[in-house]
Amino acid sequence: MVKPTNRPLSPHLGIYKWGPHMLVSILHRATGDALALLGAPILVWWLYSISAGPESYEFFVGIMTTIPGFIVMIGMTFALFEHTYSGLRHFVLDAGAGYELQTNKLWSAAVPVLALLSTAALWFFISSKLIG
Repeated sequence: MVKPTNRPLSPHLGIYKWGPHMLVSILHRATGDALALLGAPILVWWLYSISAGPESYEFFVGIMTTIPGFIVMIGMTFALFEHTYSGLRHFVLDAGAGYELQTNKLWSAAVPVLALLSTAALWFFISSKLIG
């Protein structure tokens, strides 16, 4: 059997020019996976620990207030904000707006920045309540 040599090739990542829209797309998928695979079990564990009584809740809080616990919770907070802002960006795109190149680049760059600022603001508020 002879294979055709003039078959069209599928585009490869090396062909595309890297842009903020690619970063936001990858982050959207990664944060969605993180929220589903790690965030949902943590939420279920938190709800279970509340319903199981004070000892169970104290165990949960004891683990989540360690350094690794704070790192996970800050990461989950970033994932939630990034996924939400990216989802809102997609909602606007689905409505048919924001496809102009400069507008798309602006909102693509703004999504992770807004997620970082929102995460920092929320954890500043949380830490001010924990300390003061």
